[in-house]
Amino acid sequence: MPIDLARVYPAKEVFGRLFAYAKKFRLMLLIGLISGMIAGGSWFGILQIIPFAMQQLGVTGSLTLNMKQHDNTAQEKTPVLHPQADMEWHGGQDNDDTPPGWYVRAQAIADCFHLPLETEDGRIAWQFLALSFLAYPIIVFLRVAMLFANHYCLRWTGARVVRNLRDDLFEHMQGQSLKFFSQVEVGQLISRSTTDTNTIEVLMSVTLADALRAPFEILGALAFIVYFAILHKMVSVLLIAVVVLPLCLLPLVKLGHKVRKWSRRNMERMSLITQRMHENLTGIRVVKAYHSEEYENKQFCKVNQQQFKAVLRGTRAELLITPAMESINMLMIAVFLIYCYAKGLTLLQIVPVVTGFVIFYKPIKQLGKIQASVERGHAALNRIFSIFDCHTALEEAENPVSKKTFDDEILFENVSFSYQEGSDLVIKDASFNIKRGQMVAVVGATGSGKTTLANLLARFYDTTSGRVTVDGTDIRDIAMDDLRKLIGVVTQETILFNTTIANNISYGSFDAPMEVIERAAKMANAHEFIVAHPDGYNRIVGDKGFVLSGGERQRVAVARAIVRNSPILILDEATSALDTVTERLVQEALNKLMANRTVFVIAHRLSTIRKADVILVMDRGVIVERGTHDELYHAGGRYRQLCDMQS
Repeated sequence: MPIDLARVYPAKEVFGRLFAYAKKFRLMLLIGLISGMIAGGSWFGILQIIPFAMQQLGVTGSLTLNMKQHDNTAQEKTPVLHPQADMEWHGGQDNDDTPPGWYVRAQAIADCFHLPLETEDGRIAWQFLALSFLAYPIIVFLRVAMLFANHYCLRWTGARVVRNLRDDLFEHMQGQSLKFFSQVEVGQLISRSTTDTNTIEVLMSVTLADALRAPFEILGALAFIVYFAILHKMVSVLLIAVVVLPLCLLPLVKLGHKVRKWSRRNMERMSLITQRMHENLTGIRVVKAYHSEEYENKQFCKVNQQQFKAVLRGTRAELLITPAMESINMLMIAVFLIYCYAKGLTLLQIVPVVTGFVIFYKPIKQLGKIQASVERGHAALNRIFSIFDCHTALEEAENPVSKKTFDDEILFENVSFSYQEGSDLVIKDASFNIKRGQMVAVVGATGSGKTTLANLLARFYDTTSGRVTVDGTDIRDIAMDDLRKLIGVVTQETILFNTTIANNISYGSFDAPMEVIERAAKMANAHEFIVAHPDGYNRIVGDKGFVLSGGERQRVAVARAIVRNSPILILDEATSALDTVTERLVQEALNKLMANRTVFVIAHRLSTIRKADVILVMDRGVIVERGTHDELYHAGGRYRQLCDMQS
């Protein structure tokens, strides 16, 4: 069944699965949420100061100078700015002694703190003035502190979530069978594990912080506008807000799906770029040998141009959100100002509401960026969870058999195999046995199924039909850890890691002492070239062993298998990269390893398997001949043809 990495999940599902990671850090999430609520809601308190400050500065419409004085001579006096001045708006007509709303609130605050509101001469008391001046910096400081807590807690949570997500993703990929890696491009996996998880990190840290704070900033500003409008009997302002607010959200809905679509397309193109670079850099020797730099440049530019177009289209959709919301918001303010002009409202009524609308606008504008980030995150989560939902790992038996030793024989019983369900069989009804201590070789033309037999023995794949047994136990029933320790492998492609020679030799046997590593290197004829370098066993071999020659890499890989000390050894083209002298030395080492060890060899160079106890000749997935070298050679069949071709 083909692996599907292009599946699309509903937003509820992917964000629900992401939240399962985040809820492990619920305390930090809660602190971030509460601090965001306080930071956002603080605008309500900050905006409350504006009308009071305007009263103190004398920014009023028609005012009388003293609540206690309402005579004609009052208009001729120099204004005295103090809290006893009646600044309540009545369109320039103050004909009653009712204290204004701001004065009542100020008196309540003063009573709460047991402070005088005014002096005997009607001026504002210095104690209350000091409290008023302190209130603003205190609220601002509280807001700044809450903003810090909001960002830090949520960024910490986001970083931890993405770290765990990457860990699980890498572990999940490590557990997949070779079938998975044969069908999925490496560039896709690298891009999804790095670029896409970075997108999630931005979503979980920056965007989540804004998303948890912005609604409360909107509510804080909106609450002030509603409160102020009701207090000053400006109900029409509320109608403007109710009509325009849904219009502000309309661009999010209309353009959001386009952002998600092109974000996904962009990520797919980025995967192609990563794949192209991976192929080029790992095959740079071939590129240089065939002087194909110009061709590779054109191919890369072609893919890069496709990614550029996807970025532009996504960017256009994303950038349209903010201008659309700004236009609607400006329209809202324009309508409000026209309304104020028509109603003859004064600055004390206009400025606080306009300030509230401006504060209200900033988080509304942020919603556009939040929406774009959420859509990008949705696309990235689709790509990540599609890997999580690929289950090609070889299943271990419910009650696996513990097997620490190999005592008798390996048996292939009517084994058939195909790489994909419904495709042609690459191994057809193969049956043979390998006795303990034997050297069994498999030969045949390229594509005849030699390496596939070795993969089935190592259980890199499970058989399509038939079974493989070790000492009568189906290898599917053996504990995977025990099976891996029973079988050592030297692969056809020599894989070394970008670390020291010592670490490469001890790979898989990480606690091997240095003397064991050196002994294995000597047996593989690697010790001499290793110590010839000043760094010796601490020499870094470079990416895939780039600094070593092919023969040196092969011998390090053989030494690794020797350290592993498995009773069963698979040598897949193990000596094909060695020169004649080195091949002979390594072959002698392998002959020594034959004692009390079973060796399964695959080679095109038939000179390396002349002493094999049994040779299996493969042709198109079928074992057509079997026997010793002498028996098969004198039989004059397919094996004889292969020998004559090489000689």
